[in-house]
Amino acid sequence: MTTVYREITPLTQNDCFTIFSRNKQEFKFPLHYHEEFELNLISNAAGAKRVVGDHMEELDDLELVLVGSNLPHGWFTHNCQSERISEVTIQFHRDLLDDKFLRRNQLSFIRTLLERSSKGISFSRETKEAFKPRIEQLAQKSGFDSVLELISILHDLSLSRNMRTLSNSSFNSEQFSYYSRRIEKAFEYMQAYYDKDISLADLSKVVNMPEVSFSRFIKKRTGKTFIESLNEIRLGHASRMLIDTTETISEISYKCGFNNLSYFNRIFKREKGCTPKEFRLNYASSCVII
Repeated sequence: MTTVYREITPLTQNDCFTIFSRNKQEFKFPLHYHEEFELNLISNAAGAKRVVGDHMEELDDLELVLVGSNLPHGWFTHNCQSERISEVTIQFHRDLLDDKFLRRNQLSFIRTLLERSSKGISFSRETKEAFKPRIEQLAQKSGFDSVLELISILHDLSLSRNMRTLSNSSFNSEQFSYYSRRIEKAFEYMQAYYDKDISLADLSKVVNMPEVSFSRFIKKRTGKTFIESLNEIRLGHASRMLIDTTETISEISYKCGFNNLSYFNRIFKREKGCTPKEFRLNYASSCVII
């Protein structure tokens, strides 16, 4: 069975969305999922492979895909020969637009689009070419204007023609979501106290399970051990601080619950593919959080 990783994005509940713009030579991020919706624009990556749910496809030179909440997805180098792949990734909360708001008549098309994205949506060549400049320019906007433009982009995409649903209708992405109340409680606790010293014993008490049973349970439900899950949350907060603040890497390490700087550096590089310093240089200049 292919391992599917849960990604902790840099978004907090106070943010609306984030945009990453980057140039790369290859795709290195593993198959993953996250609660946030994701709109991904990729240029100059003909021959790369996209996996969304149970659907696989080789790309042409222009890609625009909307991925719903908790839907496994990933892009892989595959047969791509390009050494300058361009990627713009927009991630936004699944509750950015309130459900009651989406039920208004004027928002019905966006609601349908977001519902359909639970299986992944690929847009037509005409749509990709039309929206490429708008998506690339979104990072240049700020504040309220940028939120309005994102909603406008979603609305216009919802009216576009010849979009394709990617994943099979029988594919169930909920299997990758944490619908077990015990798992939810465990992750809520880790999110609240990630900067503290949390032990397996502490978490086992929270979910009212013996340590050995909970250790097996979290591994079975998430594919990760307790410490791997905790480190993932800590790295998510560390990534956000590297982008948002000028605090030193040592300060960020300790504020995110890592009591050993060399361990933090090693775990960060293993999970992110670069050092914290490289991440700050590469992403702080290419990421906008609204």
